[in-house]
Amino acid sequence: MTKTVCSQVDPFYFHYPAGATIITSHADDRDNAMAVAWHTAISREPPYYLISISHKRLTHELVARTGEFVVNFMSVKQGKLVAMVAGCSGRDVNKFDAFQIAAQPGARVDAPVLADALAAYECRVVGRHTYGDHDLFVGEVVTVQWDAAAFTSSGFLDIERARPIVYLGEDRYATATETLLLDREALVRSALDTRL
Repeated sequence: MTKTVCSQVDPFYFHYPAGATIITSHADDRDNAMAVAWHTAISREPPYYLISISHKRLTHELVARTGEFVVNFMSVKQGKLVAMVAGCSGRDVNKFDAFQIAAQPGARVDAPVLADALAAYECRVVGRHTYGDHDLFVGEVVTVQWDAAAFTSSGFLDIERARPIVYLGEDRYATATETLLLDREALVRSALDTRL
Protein backbone atom coordinates (compact mmCIF):
# COMPACT_ATOMS: atom_id res chain seq x y z
CA MET A 1 0.00 0.00 0.00
CA THR A 2 1.45 3.37 -1.03
CA LYS A 3 1.36 6.05 1.68
CA THR A 4 1.06 9.80 1.31
CA VAL A 5 3.72 11.58 3.36
CA CYS A 6 2.93 15.00 4.76
CA SER A 7 4.57 17.18 7.39
CA GLN A 8 1.41 19.28 7.80
CA VAL A 9 -0.24 17.10 10.46
CA ASP A 10 -3.12 19.33 11.59
CA PRO A 11 -5.93 16.95 10.54
CA PHE A 12 -4.11 13.82 11.81
CA TYR A 13 -7.14 12.82 13.89
CA PHE A 14 -9.29 12.50 10.75
CA HIS A 15 -7.49 9.36 9.62
CA TYR A 16 -9.30 6.92 11.87
CA PRO A 17 -12.79 7.05 13.37
CA ALA A 18 -13.35 7.47 17.09
CA GLY A 19 -16.43 6.80 19.16
CA ALA A 20 -18.48 9.98 19.49
CA THR A 21 -19.38 10.27 23.16
CA ILE A 22 -21.10 12.94 25.20
CA ILE A 23 -19.29 13.84 28.41
CA THR A 24 -21.61 15.21 31.07
CA SER A 25 -20.61 17.22 34.11
CA HIS A 26 -22.36 19.07 36.93
CA ALA A 27 -21.45 21.95 39.23
CA ASP A 28 -23.34 24.72 41.02
CA ASP A 29 -26.77 23.25 40.13
CA ARG A 30 -25.82 23.30 36.45
CA ASP A 31 -25.51 20.37 34.06
CA ASN A 32 -23.32 20.52 30.97
CA ALA A 33 -22.75 18.25 27.99
CA MET A 34 -19.86 18.17 25.51
CA ALA A 35 -19.14 15.89 22.57
CA VAL A 36 -15.77 14.15 22.95
CA ALA A 37 -14.02 11.80 20.52
CA TRP A 38 -10.66 11.64 22.29
CA HIS A 39 -11.20 9.03 25.01
CA THR A 40 -10.23 5.47 25.92
CA ALA A 41 -10.05 2.83 28.62
CA ILE A 42 -6.54 2.67 30.08
CA SER A 43 -6.79 0.07 32.87
CA ARG A 44 -9.02 -2.87 33.67
CA GLU A 45 -8.08 -3.16 37.35
CA PRO A 46 -8.69 -0.65 38.71
CA PRO A 47 -11.11 0.46 35.97
CA TYR A 48 -9.69 3.73 34.61
CA TYR A 49 -11.06 5.74 31.68
CA LEU A 50 -9.34 8.71 30.06
CA ILE A 51 -10.88 11.77 28.39
CA SER A 52 -9.02 14.61 26.67
CA ILE A 53 -10.50 18.11 27.09
CA SER A 54 -9.27 21.51 25.87
CA HIS A 55 -8.57 24.12 28.52
CA LYS A 56 -11.01 26.44 26.68
CA ARG A 57 -14.06 24.28 27.35
CA LEU A 58 -16.61 24.74 30.13
CA THR A 59 -16.49 20.97 30.64
CA HIS A 60 -12.80 21.28 31.51
CA GLU A 61 -13.62 23.85 34.18
CA LEU A 62 -16.46 21.77 35.65
CA VAL A 63 -14.57 18.47 35.67
CA ALA A 64 -11.49 20.13 37.19
CA ARG A 65 -13.62 21.72 39.91
CA THR A 66 -15.81 18.72 40.83
CA GLY A 67 -13.55 15.79 39.98
CA GLU A 68 -16.43 13.93 38.31
CA PHE A 69 -17.74 13.20 34.82
CA VAL A 70 -19.88 10.71 32.94
CA VAL A 71 -18.95 9.20 29.57
CA ASN A 72 -22.16 8.59 27.59
CA PHE A 73 -21.82 6.27 24.57
CA MET A 74 -24.34 7.19 21.89
CA SER A 75 -26.11 5.52 18.98
CA VAL A 76 -26.31 6.97 15.48
CA LYS A 77 -29.99 7.69 16.30
CA GLN A 78 -28.67 10.42 18.60
CA GLY A 79 -26.33 11.79 15.92
CA LYS A 80 -28.10 15.13 15.72
CA LEU A 81 -27.85 15.50 19.49
CA VAL A 82 -24.11 14.73 19.39
CA ALA A 83 -23.63 17.35 16.65
CA MET A 84 -25.72 19.99 18.47
CA VAL A 85 -23.86 19.42 21.73
CA ALA A 86 -20.57 19.74 19.77
CA GLY A 87 -21.73 22.88 17.97
CA CYS A 88 -22.03 25.31 20.88
CA SER A 89 -20.55 26.17 24.24
CA GLY A 90 -22.24 25.53 27.55
CA ARG A 91 -21.15 29.05 28.49
CA ASP A 92 -23.63 30.39 25.92
CA VAL A 93 -26.36 27.73 25.86
CA ASN A 94 -27.99 25.58 28.52
CA LYS A 95 -27.78 22.49 26.34
CA PHE A 96 -30.08 20.36 28.49
CA ASP A 97 -32.90 22.91 28.14
CA ALA A 98 -32.21 24.00 24.57
CA PHE A 99 -31.96 20.47 23.17
CA GLN A 100 -34.41 18.84 25.59
CA ILE A 101 -31.83 16.29 26.71
CA ALA A 102 -33.39 13.56 28.83
CA ALA A 103 -31.16 12.56 31.74
CA GLN A 104 -31.19 11.33 35.30
CA PRO A 105 -28.68 11.91 38.08
CA GLY A 106 -25.75 9.54 38.24
CA ALA A 107 -25.95 6.74 40.77
CA ARG A 108 -22.61 7.68 42.42
CA VAL A 109 -21.65 11.03 40.87
CA ASP A 110 -23.54 14.30 40.50
CA ALA A 111 -23.04 14.47 36.71
CA PRO A 112 -26.11 13.33 34.76
CA VAL A 113 -26.48 10.09 32.80
CA LEU A 114 -28.19 10.54 29.43
CA ALA A 115 -31.40 8.53 29.08
CA ASP A 116 -30.61 7.62 25.45
CA ALA A 117 -27.02 6.48 26.05
CA LEU A 118 -26.20 2.92 25.05
CA ALA A 119 -23.92 2.81 28.08
CA ALA A 120 -22.57 5.33 30.56
CA TYR A 121 -19.48 5.30 32.77
CA GLU A 122 -19.70 7.34 35.95
CA CYS A 123 -16.16 8.45 36.78
CA ARG A 124 -14.25 10.15 39.59
CA VAL A 125 -11.02 11.89 38.59
CA VAL A 126 -7.86 10.21 39.90
CA GLY A 127 -5.34 12.00 37.70
CA ARG A 128 -4.90 14.98 35.43
CA HIS A 129 -2.02 15.77 33.09
CA THR A 130 -1.52 18.55 30.56
CA TYR A 131 -0.31 17.64 27.08
CA GLY A 132 -0.23 20.48 24.55
CA ASP A 133 -3.56 22.28 24.39
CA HIS A 134 -5.55 19.57 26.22
CA ASP A 135 -5.70 18.05 29.67
CA LEU A 136 -6.05 14.31 30.10
CA PHE A 137 -8.47 13.51 32.90
CA VAL A 138 -8.19 9.95 34.18
CA GLY A 139 -11.36 8.81 35.89
CA GLU A 140 -11.95 5.71 37.95
CA VAL A 141 -15.16 4.11 36.70
CA VAL A 142 -17.28 3.83 39.85
CA THR A 143 -20.56 2.79 38.20
CA VAL A 144 -21.55 1.50 34.76
CA GLN A 145 -25.07 1.84 33.39
CA TRP A 146 -26.18 0.28 30.09
CA ASP A 147 -29.24 -0.42 27.99
CA ALA A 148 -29.54 -4.22 27.99
CA ALA A 149 -31.43 -4.08 24.65
CA ALA A 150 -28.24 -2.81 22.96
CA PHE A 151 -26.14 -5.77 24.10
CA THR A 152 -25.98 -9.48 23.38
CA SER A 153 -26.71 -12.06 26.06
CA SER A 154 -22.91 -12.48 26.37
CA GLY A 155 -22.55 -8.80 27.28
CA PHE A 156 -21.04 -7.55 24.00
CA LEU A 157 -22.40 -4.52 22.20
CA ASP A 158 -24.75 -5.64 19.41
CA ILE A 159 -23.41 -3.49 16.56
CA GLU A 160 -26.36 -4.09 14.22
CA ARG A 161 -28.95 -3.26 16.88
CA ALA A 162 -27.10 -0.51 18.76
CA ARG A 163 -25.46 1.20 15.76
CA PRO A 164 -22.91 3.23 17.76
CA ILE A 165 -21.96 6.59 16.27
CA VAL A 166 -18.35 7.29 15.37
CA TYR A 167 -16.67 10.60 14.57
CA LEU A 168 -14.69 11.04 11.36
CA GLY A 169 -13.68 14.70 11.82
CA GLU A 170 -15.32 18.10 11.44
CA ASP A 171 -19.03 17.47 10.73
CA ARG A 172 -18.67 13.88 9.54
CA TYR A 173 -20.09 10.96 11.48
CA ALA A 174 -20.66 7.30 10.67
CA THR A 175 -21.76 4.07 12.27
CA ALA A 176 -20.21 0.65 12.58
CA THR A 177 -22.14 -1.85 10.48
CA GLU A 178 -20.65 -5.29 10.94
CA THR A 179 -19.37 -7.52 13.73
CA LEU A 180 -16.45 -9.84 13.01
CA LEU A 181 -15.57 -12.73 15.29
CA LEU A 182 -11.85 -13.34 14.79
CA ASP A 183 -10.27 -15.97 17.05
CA ARG A 184 -6.88 -14.32 17.69
CA GLU A 185 -5.15 -17.39 19.07
CA ALA A 186 -6.38 -19.64 16.25
CA LEU A 187 -5.30 -17.09 13.63
CA VAL A 188 -1.82 -16.83 15.17
CA ARG A 189 -1.47 -20.63 15.36
CA SER A 190 -2.56 -20.96 11.74
CA ALA A 191 -0.16 -18.25 10.55
CA LEU A 192 2.75 -19.77 12.47
CA ASP A 193 1.91 -23.32 11.30
CA THR A 194 2.00 -22.25 7.66
CA ARG A 195 5.50 -20.76 8.14
CA LEU A 196 6.94 -24.03 9.51
